[in-house]
This record gives sequence, structure tokens and C-alpha cells, in this order.
Amino acid sequence: MQNQIIKELNQRYTCKKYDPTKKVPQADLDILFEAMRLSPSSINSQPWKFIVLESEAAKQRMYNTFANKFQFNQQHVLECSHVVLFAHNPHYTREDYAKVVDKGIEDGRVKPEERENAFGSFLFAELNTDENGYTGHWTKAQLYIALGNTLHTLARLNIDSTSLEGIDTDLVAEEFKKELDGFACDVALAIGYHHEREDFNKNLPKSRLSHESMFVHL
Repeated sequence: MQNQIIKELNQRYTCKKYDPTKKVPQADLDILFEAMRLSPSSINSQPWKFIVLESEAAKQRMYNTFANKFQFNQQHVLECSHVVLFAHNPHYTREDYAKVVDKGIEDGRVKPEERENAFGSFLFAELNTDENGYTGHWTKAQLYIALGNTLHTLARLNIDSTSLEGIDTDLVAEEFKKELDGFACDVALAIGYHHEREDFNKNLPKSRLSHESMFVHL
């Protein structure tokens, strides 16, 4: 009998055509969003922001950002249930990390008298900060951990999804400037349920390189 996790990951695929009549139930969204919030990150930095487009007006705004390129992804935006903009902080500072430290104190993870010592971990952020204060390469890497966690959670919830790296980042930044508030969005995620007849990718066999080609056991 196949392990349930492996079964779900084998069933997960990139949806190519959504059924616009089907919406993700709020109960499943609540689980999904909480799983995203619990995503791990280096030094627990959590340098991300998730902008959920659920209204037709919000999805239309995203649809409009495909005016110049990547139109092959445009249809997903209006047909899927929700779109999530995954954004990262390209200038992560000590002040940003202070929010993490103080939340740790609030949650009982860090003792108040050890607050200053807790900033020792910020060294990892400093090592990934250039002379202009740019941390984007590091924070974007953290964001993709959250994206992977999200994809796995969706598979477990039997919700279809499409990762959208084919977006016009300049137009997205312009259209959602207020909501992004200095964060950068390089990838979005469409979620919903596939179209029974028109999603050609649904029944294609999964293909991955072999274990032997990926793993080195010492």
C-alpha cells in the first residue's frame, strides 16, 4: 500500500485549465493560510508577504498585468478560485528581525532578559546583505521554502494549483504598489479545481528523474 504522502505528491500536478464555477471552501483556505504562516525560514526571519486575490476586481487587476507578455498564464487568473502573490522583503533589516524577536518573547520562546542575545542570529541576514542594504537574493530563497510548503499543503488538501513565474514583475509591482509596500513579487500561485474536460495535463503520467540520478548516499 502506497504511503499517503507519496500518493498525494504523485497526484499533484500543474493545472493547465481551471473550472471557474468551483471555489475553494473557506475551511480549506483557513488550513492553507495557517500552513503558509507556519512555513520555516532561515533564522525564523519570515521575510514574506502573501497577497490573496479573491474578489473578481482584484483578479482583474492581476489579469491586466499580462498586457505585454506571458499571456499563456493570463487565463488562470480569472478562471481559478484564488491567486496568491508571493512577495519577499528585498531590504530586510535589524528592525524587521526585531519584530520576530519580540513575537518570540510574546510567545514565550525568548526570555525578555535575553532579547539582545536573540539578535545574534541576525548575523545570517547580515552575511546576505550587500553594501546597499539589498537582501533580495536571500529573502527570495526563503520565500520559495514557503512556496514549496504551500504546494505540498495544497496536494494534501486535494486543491489544484499553478505556480506562475511567468508574470510581468514590473507591471505587478506597479499595479500592486500599495499592497506590496516595498516588497517584491516574482512569483504568484493560482489555486482552484481543474476543468474536467479541458485540462490536458491532468491525466498525463508523472515524470521525474530517478532516485539514483538525484541522491548520493555516503
